[in-house]
Amino acid sequence: MGRGRVVLERIENKINRQVTFSKRRSGLLKKAFELCVLCDAEVALIIFSSRGKLFQYSSTDVNKIIERYRQCRYNKSQAGNSFGQNESQNMYQDYLKLKTKYESLDRKQRHFSGEELEELNLRELQSLEERLDLTLTQARQQQMKKLLARAEELREKVHNLEELNKALEPKTIDELSNLVPQNTNRIQLHAIQANHFE
Repeated sequence: MGRGRVVLERIENKINRQVTFSKRRSGLLKKAFELCVLCDAEVALIIFSSRGKLFQYSSTDVNKIIERYRQCRYNKSQAGNSFGQNESQNMYQDYLKLKTKYESLDRKQRHFSGEELEELNLRELQSLEERLDLTLTQARQQQMKKLLARAEELREKVHNLEELNKALEPKTIDELSNLVPQNTNRIQLHAIQANHFE
């Protein structure tokens, strides 16, 4: 007796859905591997679970297969349209180069931020460490430069304040000396008045 026909609809039970996903995913990955080995085919399989977790298999680099797919689709869409085809092809090649450069820079930026380091081999990690050391050295040099410039600026301000203080000092002494005789006269006046009452 054969199996009954399975109705293809969303499995409501969360646990059953997860078990089915795991089994079918494993089967699909196995089939992709077999197709690659048995038929010498280039295969790229990308699966996202309902939680957003990525599962993938590829016979070579996934990005290369995807670019090849895009190029095939682009060429098919351009087939029969001979007008400006070379220009369009050149623009597409430029786009691919820029996209590759952007992805490379984006990847380097993530590596500099400490993300996705597990995909790097030992040589790449050493190279990253050297670049980070160089960046750190340059950052420290710039910091020292700015600190020295700030210290010089503060030294200049202190010097200007000292000069201003020296310029104001004689005036202050003159003003104080003008006040001192007045106080002496008062003291003498008080002394004369005291003698008068005696």
